Amino acid sequence: MDVQQSCPVANDSWDDDGRPKRTGTLWSCIAHIITAVIGAGVLSLAWSTSQLGWVAGPVSLLCFAIVTYISAFLLADCYRSPDPITGTRNYSYMDAVRVNLGRTHTWFCGLLQYLSLYGTDVAYVITTSTCMRAIQKSNCYRKEGHQAACAYGDHLYMLLFGLIQIVMSQIPDFHNMKWLSVVAAIMSFSYSFIGFALGLAKVIENGKIMGSITGVPAANVADKLWLAFQALGDVAFAYPYSIIVIEIQDTLKSPPPENQIMKKASMTAIFVTTFFYLCCGCFGYAAFGNDTPGNLLTGFGFYEPYWLIDFANACIVLHLVGGYQIFCQPVFAFVERWLTKKYPNSSFVNNFYTFKLPLLPGFQWNLLRLCFRTANVISTTALGMLFPYFNQVLGLLGALNFWPLAIYFSVEMYFVQKKIGAWTRKWIVLKLFSLLCFLATVVCFIGSLEGLISAKLS
Repeated sequence: MDVQQSCPVANDSWDDDGRPKRTGTLWSCIAHIITAVIGAGVLSLAWSTSQLGWVAGPVSLLCFAIVTYISAFLLADCYRSPDPITGTRNYSYMDAVRVNLGRTHTWFCGLLQYLSLYGTDVAYVITTSTCMRAIQKSNCYRKEGHQAACAYGDHLYMLLFGLIQIVMSQIPDFHNMKWLSVVAAIMSFSYSFIGFALGLAKVIENGKIMGSITGVPAANVADKLWLAFQALGDVAFAYPYSIIVIEIQDTLKSPPPENQIMKKASMTAIFVTTFFYLCCGCFGYAAFGNDTPGNLLTGFGFYEPYWLIDFANACIVLHLVGGYQIFCQPVFAFVERWLTKKYPNSSFVNNFYTFKLPLLPGFQWNLLRLCFRTANVISTTALGMLFPYFNQVLGLLGALNFWPLAIYFSVEMYFVQKKIGAWTRKWIVLKLFSLLCFLATVVCFIGSLEGLISAKLS
């Protein structure tokens, strides 16, 4: 085993700023975005549509898609400062906020961004265990019949997923994840298409479209509002990638300018994912109406064919293995960069060790990466075991993520970057846009928090 100091030099493997050479393309960027966007959120969209009804459900999906694209469009121009093409690179979302908005905004942004990224990983732990349990339940139903109890816990599956992520978390950074994002994107297409196809088949089998204009009825107006707000939070969670736009953009090689590639990739990826979202959400609701399950593929609205349900859930598991890494890598990068600067002479932080097995390439690791990343995975797994409530957790995370990170900072940075003066037409339009999104975040947060507390106390 060899020990070496972390001191990159300028060569074919490094950019002139001492960082790994960027090799990303339009297609790798699209793969990263789809891996980040199509995740646990797609599975709750049929339930969300059922709570909102046939008008508000599809309209909310389209509105959140448009808002997400606007946010990504604004952020793409903030990757370099002060000029979006020739300016200095911002390596992360927080770097862009610090350069454009100052120190106070940076602390607030960092707290919310890493809390959101961390929370998304908790949601992925919950979702993965639910899917693994669904595979076991599917096999039980096949043997014992649809009326069998087939009750299984999910803690064992969470622990298994955590063990897998401890290994996967040793992937150095985003630059080494292209292959993982491609595999995850293929998996996300697979299970989204299966969910859409099963919903369409069920509608044909029923011979009619289920559901109503107002959605699932509730015992009173207050309960209906709580569920509708929570459903909006679930939709907001389904479009979460604005918080990692800068990190994804930092993988792109140039020329052409990174902001141009990012805008094209965002338009393509959001168009594709919105199509699947509408198909899964609308056909799921059309198939089951008021009985739409909270999770389309694990709530057992579908029982047949068993092998296809199992395959879809296996695709979800494989996708979330990669999706988990998409959201935790920015956290790893931030903490490790900060500790490297604070303790430049620490061997624990800076020394890398090469481990090599016969016939395999050498693998580099260091003690900080091993200890911190393992502790992070363990903590997300523990929280998933403590709060295993799929729809409520997704709604709460969607609300926390939506306005402050996806809208507020992107709008304020765009004002600074483009030198847009107060009370100009563009300033007024973007401020109204931000205000509407803030109101949406408030109602989503209230509804989801109420649902989480009710689920925990019940």
